[in-house]
Amino acid sequence: MPKSQVRKKKVYTPPTDIRPAATAASKKPSPMWLPISAVALIVIGIAWLVVYYLSSQQYPVEAWRYWNLAVGFGCMVASLGILSRWR
Repeated sequence: MPKSQVRKKKVYTPPTDIRPAATAASKKPSPMWLPISAVALIVIGIAWLVVYYLSSQQYPVEAWRYWNLAVGFGCMVASLGILSRWR
């Protein structure tokens, strides 16, 4: 079997004088309120949906009807949006 050829080009190494535009502010850890509020929104959303189903669609707000589902799932989606910023 023939031997494969040796690579003629050198492996690319980026220049050391050019650094990425990452600042020290973007590397800071997330504030303490961020995971707490995200977990709180998840719990509120789940609790809202559980109360809605267990009360036969009478509570938390009977006039909203199926919009109660949107509120519950909206809380959970909002918590995912918050958690996307967590470091």
